[in-house]
Amino acid sequence: MAKQTPLNAAHRKLNGRMVDFAGWDMPVQYTGVEKEHEAVRTSVGLFDVSHMGEIEFKGPGALAEANRLITNDLAKAADGQAVYAGLLNEKGGFVDDVVAYRFSPEHIFICVNASNAAKDFEWMKAHAKTVKPVNRSDDFAQIAVQGPKAFALVQRLANKPLDGVGTYRFTQGQVAGVDCIISRTGYTGEDGFELYCAPGGAEALWFALLEGGKGDGCVPVGLGARDSLRTEMKYSLYGNDIDDQHTPLEAGLGWIVKWDKGDFIGKAALEAQKAQGVPRKLVGFELTEAGIPRSHYAILKDGQKVGEVTSGTMGPSIKKAVGIGYVPTALSAEGATFHVEIRGRPVGAKVVKTPFYKK
Repeated sequence: MAKQTPLNAAHRKLNGRMVDFAGWDMPVQYTGVEKEHEAVRTSVGLFDVSHMGEIEFKGPGALAEANRLITNDLAKAADGQAVYAGLLNEKGGFVDDVVAYRFSPEHIFICVNASNAAKDFEWMKAHAKTVKPVNRSDDFAQIAVQGPKAFALVQRLANKPLDGVGTYRFTQGQVAGVDCIISRTGYTGEDGFELYCAPGGAEALWFALLEGGKGDGCVPVGLGARDSLRTEMKYSLYGNDIDDQHTPLEAGLGWIVKWDKGDFIGKAALEAQKAQGVPRKLVGFELTEAGIPRSHYAILKDGQKVGEVTSGTMGPSIKKAVGIGYVPTALSAEGATFHVEIRGRPVGAKVVKTPFYKK
C-alpha cells in the first residue's frame, strides 16, 4: 500500500492523477504537464513535497557530527543558511544528495530524498559517533511555492518581512497562520520557497496559497512538471543522474565538495579520483535529429555503447529535446557529438552548455 502525504485528499479534490512514486501515492499532473510547467516559469505553482525526509542533529557537537557526513561545509555557513551537499559512501559514490540547514551549531536539520529517507537515516545513525540523528520525517509536511510570483504570494500571507531571506537562507514564521520553516530553496530554476509545517496544518496552508495566488494564476503542479522543470536546469535526480556508483566529480557537482573543511566520509576516494583523472562525466546534450531521449537509452560513439542517458525530455520552455547522461571524459566537451539509440535507431546528439533553460 503506497504511503499518503497529508495532502492526499487535497490532490484528489483537485483531480490530481495519482501514481506510485518511491512508495508514495503522488499526483503526476492535474491539468497537464506543459500547462503546469509553464505556470511555474511565468507565474507560480505549488508542489506537494511532503514525501521528502527530514533528519535532525541536536545538542552539543551537532555541527561537527553532521559536517563529517556531508561534502559541503556547514561550519562556514551562517545560522539561518542552508547548503546543498552530498552524503557519500567510502568509495565517493552518492548515498544521497541533501539540503542541510544550520539553525545553530547545536541544531542541524537535513532534508533527504523520499526514496532514501529510511536508508539515509540508518546510514547516518551508523556513522554518527557522538550526536545521534533523529528521524523527524513524520513531523513535517512540505509545500514548494515556485515561480516569479512566488515571493510576493508567500510574503502576502506571511507574518513577517521576507526580504532578508536570500537564496539558500531560511527563517521561521507563520504563513496563512500556519507555523513554518520558510526556506528560499527549490528544484525548478525559479525563485520561491519550500515551506515545512506540521502535517495537521498542511491542507489549510495549501488551499490558502491556492486562494491567495488565484489572481496570479497559481496552480497545483504534479511530479511530471517537477521533472521537466529540473531537467531543463540539469538538476540531478537521485536514482537517475546520481547514485552510489557515481561521484560528485563525475556528476559535475565538484562545487559541493569543500576540500579544505577537514575530513568527511568519501573524501579519500574523491582525492584519489581527482589525482587519477575522472573517467566519465555527466553532460547535458540536445538532439540534432527528431526524437526524445529517455532514461536508460544507450549513448553510442562509432556504433559502440559508451554511456547511458540518465534523464531526458522535450523541454516545454526551450522547445528542444534534451537529455543528461554519462559519457567518457573525452566526449564531454561542449560541441562533442554522439548518437542516442532511440527504439533501435541511432539519433544524432551534441553536448551543450547547461542549464538548458536560461532566463
